[in-house]
Amino acid sequence: MGRRLVGTALVPTLLLILGVLTGPAPSQAATGNAPRLVAVRVQGNRLVDGAGAPLTLRGVDRSGMQYACVQGFGTGDGPMTQASVDAMTSWAVTAVRVPLNEDCWLGINGADPAYSGEVYRRAVAQYVSYLHRDGMVAVLDLHWNAPGAQLSTGQQPMADADHAPAFWSSVAEAFVADPGVVFDLFNEPHDITWSCWRDGCSTPGYTTAGMQALVDAVRATGARQPVMLGALGYAGAVGGPQQYGSDPTQGWLAWRPSDPAGQIAMSWHVYNFSGCATTACWDSQIAPVAALVPVVIGELGETDCGIDFATRLLDWADAHAISTLAWAWNQSSNACGDAGPSAITDYSGTPTTYGTAVRNHFLRNTSTVPPSTTPSSVTVDPTADAGVGVPAVVLRATVVPPTAGGSVAFTDGTTPIADCQARLVASGRATCVTTFTGAGPHSVAVAYSGDSDHTASSGNALVVVLAHPTLAQVVIGYLVLLAHLLHLFDL
Repeated sequence: MGRRLVGTALVPTLLLILGVLTGPAPSQAATGNAPRLVAVRVQGNRLVDGAGAPLTLRGVDRSGMQYACVQGFGTGDGPMTQASVDAMTSWAVTAVRVPLNEDCWLGINGADPAYSGEVYRRAVAQYVSYLHRDGMVAVLDLHWNAPGAQLSTGQQPMADADHAPAFWSSVAEAFVADPGVVFDLFNEPHDITWSCWRDGCSTPGYTTAGMQALVDAVRATGARQPVMLGALGYAGAVGGPQQYGSDPTQGWLAWRPSDPAGQIAMSWHVYNFSGCATTACWDSQIAPVAALVPVVIGELGETDCGIDFATRLLDWADAHAISTLAWAWNQSSNACGDAGPSAITDYSGTPTTYGTAVRNHFLRNTSTVPPSTTPSSVTVDPTADAGVGVPAVVLRATVVPPTAGGSVAFTDGTTPIADCQARLVASGRATCVTTFTGAGPHSVAVAYSGDSDHTASSGNALVVVLAHPTLAQVVIGYLVLLAHLLHLFDL
């Protein structure tokens, strides 16, 4: 897709300590948060992992690297850091699709040298390493391209013969030894014939590179990773014999190129506004393809401020062993997420309305997520009695070891504390600010979500007795709380 605190005067801070986790996974014990071995390949009509076990990818698209460079403000849009990838683990993400720009990768056609060429290639490689550290497959996608001396500032009907084969030769060579990478050879082919799609043509007004030429460019480097081939109709129309044809045996299946490595998967893009957006269409058009080759939904989304379409699609895809990648892990100021669409409202992973359907589905279906390898336990430190009627209290959780990711959630009895849910753990700490309004005992507890290397855990409840403070305690409480907040935010 295109760019589309209760406290008292004496104890205003409640400190909750998550108990000791037994340590990092064995593979990371010597190197900290080192990249883990991630592997994916095609076997029959399924993706499988390095051990040959069936693998259904569930993930997101991380848009930005296709446009930031040519728009002159960076190699990506928003944080492209390890912490930003760690946030995806709270959704049980196992794969991330990364749209790329051929001119930025090759450093040609006037792409800003501050963000293109070697600088851009290093940024892509670094981001892939961040994904692998969290056990995620990286799907590298040729998203923006342009023929000749034109700068790649948008999508084209098909890959261009001038640069796309060179792009894939270079990308494949860079990742030839990485079994955790998939190559999505061209984002969304459209307004061409199936013959042009496979063999190339000059119909769009420039000479295209067909899918066969792109497969050949990858394999000539010795790379044997899976390649994804998007169908016609913006990767949404798989039938034939013409674009938007109804016969699934006369479209993508009939025209797929040959691959000496036998590692071809179909990429399918589907949104609630797509031409094939009903279960009946999926049954007649997509299921016959999925019975023969792996199908990966490279993009999915919902733009009506609802969740019905995304929920129905994700459930159907799971029933057919189809991998799913949701557009997009890019923050939106619109809580619906219907512009873009966007799955998150911030890079800590707070979901939009549409994103809620994606996150909840992934969390319900985590069988393909690498199992946690390190058990955890939780303890809560005792604290003095607190009071009501003073400013909000800071609730702080400490996770050991500090390399653990995931999030924590605080409860008052069995009731979630609204301000203190899904608080991301960073460097072993998670903090929230809330207010209690009633005097008497409050049973405060904290639960740790776990991450790809640590199991979830919860602590024993800490009973805090809240009493109405005196005026002097209120005044002192404000002052002590202010001191805590200044320290918390390094002011």
